[in-house]
This record gives sequence, structure tokens and C-alpha cells, in this order.
Amino acid sequence: MATAANPYRAPAAVVADTAEQHEEVRLFSVSGRIGRARYIAYAIGLWLALMAIVVLSTFLGTLGVVLMIVAYVGALVLGFMLSIQRAHDFNVTGWLAILSLVPLVNLIFLIIPGTDGENRFGLKTPPNGVGVLIAAWMLPVIFFVGILAAVAIPAYQDYVKRAQAKQFQKK
Repeated sequence: MATAANPYRAPAAVVADTAEQHEEVRLFSVSGRIGRARYIAYAIGLWLALMAIVVLSTFLGTLGVVLMIVAYVGALVLGFMLSIQRAHDFNVTGWLAILSLVPLVNLIFLIIPGTDGENRFGLKTPPNGVGVLIAAWMLPVIFFVGILAAVAIPAYQDYVKRAQAKQFQKK
């Protein structure tokens, strides 16, 4: 008598769970991908580092001018590398990074979402850490504070001038 296969038996095959693969972040490369939050965080970090070098170079005289020129060229090159990787994330050629020089058009790098999963430029970007998310959320805060300062500082200066004029008239 032949034994019939039990249809309710658990499968005997070994099944391995495949973890989702991510591409490593390469900051000094034009290949690969970088997500929106990481792009914003790195851009803010690059800007802060550049401003620190500019402040430092004001105390160094001629050497400071050379340091500033090197820092600006380095920031420009690194900014283009980040823009190329960001363009790769939404599956277009890195030549689109030239648009980062055009005001307001460069906002496409912040607006267009990346390709979900693998695309022709590499694997999915790694998940963002807490530090990257905090740095990325600094952009709207900096934007709001900048607008507030642009309105409040001239208004305060006008208030001080009018107060001094009234005080002068009383004398």
C-alpha cells in the first residue's frame, strides 16, 4: 500500500528570509543614489562647514583668502556630487545636476521623490537615521526663521528710529 502525501504537512524546504538590500552611502562619489532627507542634511552640513571656514579665514589674512577659495571650490564640487546622486535617486541622468545652478528650478531635488526599490543607478537608499531626519527638518525651520528675521529686523530698526526721533523732539 502506497502512502499518500499529507497536504496539511509543513513544507520541508528551507526558506531563507531575504533581507532588503541597500546601497551604501558614498559621499565623495558621483555613482549611486542619495535620498531627499540625506541630501538636505548633507547640504546643510556642507553649508555650515563652509560658513565655519569663512569665519575662520577672516582671521588669517592672505592665507584665509586662499583657504576660502579652496573651500568654495570644494563645496561646489561636493554639492554637484550630491546633486548627481540625488538625480540618480529619481532615475534620471546626473547631467540634470546642472539645474542646481538655476534658482528655484533647483528645488526639484527637494520635491521629486526617489524611485522605490532598485533602479538603473543602484539599490535602494539606506533608511535614514535620527540625526539625518533632525538635520533635514532644520531646512523648514531655517527658512521660517529667515523670513521672520527679514521682516522683523527692518521693522525693529524703524521702530528704534521713530522712538529716537520722538525722544529728540521732547527735548
